[in-house]
Amino acid sequence: MGFKVQTLWQAPEINPVNGKARSIPVLNPFNKYGRVFFFSWFGFMIAFWSWYAVPPLLPITMKKDLKLSQNEVANSNIIALTATLIVRLIAGPACDRFGPRVTFAACLILGAIPSVLIGTIHNAAGLYVIRFFIGILGGSFVPCQVWSTGFFDKNVVGTANSLTGGWGNSGGGITYFVMPAIFDSLVSRQHLSAHVAWRVAFVVPFILITFTAICLFLLCQDTPTGKWSERQMAVQQNLQSHGVHASGGLVNVPGAITDRKADGTSTPPSDEKRLDEEAGVSRAKHGSFDHEAPMGEKEMIDTARGEVVVKPSFKEAMSVIFTPQTATVAFCYFCSFGAELAINSVLGTYYLKNFPKLGQTGTGRWAAMFGLLNIVFRPLGGLTSDFLYRKTGSVWSKKILLHSLAIVCGAFQIAIGVLNSHSHSTMFGLVAGMALFLEAGNGANFSLVPHVHPFANGIISGVTGACGNFGGIVFAIIFRYLGTDYGKTFWIIGVMTIGINICVSWIHPIPKGQVGGR
Repeated sequence: MGFKVQTLWQAPEINPVNGKARSIPVLNPFNKYGRVFFFSWFGFMIAFWSWYAVPPLLPITMKKDLKLSQNEVANSNIIALTATLIVRLIAGPACDRFGPRVTFAACLILGAIPSVLIGTIHNAAGLYVIRFFIGILGGSFVPCQVWSTGFFDKNVVGTANSLTGGWGNSGGGITYFVMPAIFDSLVSRQHLSAHVAWRVAFVVPFILITFTAICLFLLCQDTPTGKWSERQMAVQQNLQSHGVHASGGLVNVPGAITDRKADGTSTPPSDEKRLDEEAGVSRAKHGSFDHEAPMGEKEMIDTARGEVVVKPSFKEAMSVIFTPQTATVAFCYFCSFGAELAINSVLGTYYLKNFPKLGQTGTGRWAAMFGLLNIVFRPLGGLTSDFLYRKTGSVWSKKILLHSLAIVCGAFQIAIGVLNSHSHSTMFGLVAGMALFLEAGNGANFSLVPHVHPFANGIISGVTGACGNFGGIVFAIIFRYLGTDYGKTFWIIGVMTIGINICVSWIHPIPKGQVGGR
């Protein structure tokens, strides 16, 4: 079935088991799926903007005012990614335990506080501390993707995740426009000194982050079926309301995580009778399932068994993390998103070095292009991935696309590094080409993630997101120790990207025998 434009605002068709939407009502914030979609991307966009609000003002204004060396500037870029790495590792299991909505709001509120305190710093040490804690905002990517995955079904989850991630990532480009503009306005119209203006400028993202966090917490819900703590019971009720009975109470999940309620206990036989009696109540409770998709009994049971997030123990989480499939999406994200983070931090400075006549504002605007292209290119990766999956019915198609995009991206990075062009058209054209394949690769990656161990989606998303940050740290360290030889770092990143993707290309996209996610 081809794309229908009315799905952009109509109530979507619903998976009768887990309540996930099979289309994305992008233009309908009154629909609960459209509302969650909006706050997923907008919340992450505001977070990303504030997370990267420092680099646009750092090369000239803040560097001069705080009397920073080039190495101290580079050190601050590395430190800004460190907290995000830690938070993403924590946010994944937190999403599985407390739900992505609560985790998302917590990341935004905790990250907003250091954002407004940045105006109090006066030296490099203060900058390091504040940028470390601002890095909490980068952790919001994990609940953004887990929340989106929880509301949209397999046929469109790649598109949904790439749209929320891509439009969110555009905050890294928007900040290169907005922060210099706010600073310039405070200097020219409010007649503030540069020393005061850049400090006041950081109040704006603080206000927006706090307002967004409150709104998403109050206006949205944890899952399509209601409360996070009741998600498994709701799935069981949905099964029974359709006359489908899974043996043993709550359906089994692959691995050791079986027959659990939200509190980890098993369902006694006496509860099965109660669930039968509540089947009618379930229909009334989940009245949003008016447009249910047709689904066979086996498919419904497989969906319930393999695609309902559970709360795993530490041992079970480790068994999920240390699998080749997790390594594939994590290492690929190490290359793609890791490169994006590191490049975002230095691109304005790189342009300023090669094109000094453009100045801080001019180079900032050109550097913004790299982040803003996420609006189109990351969703393109997810859309293409979903299209290939629907056409082939195989998750292999998503994996092949992921590696293909990465290898071409690596070739562009090598070209940028080798040429190190001082021609505007050549440099900006190569960066745009790299952005296409790099950002589409990010979208393709989180199109594949929901298929891998879907019952532990928060853990997989957290590990993958954290590995992307780890890549950002590694590449930022290379930038730091090679100084202003930015071209050399670019081709090193390109070689690493191609090599790593070839090494993991042979791994099956999902484990053999896995229930769900196919």
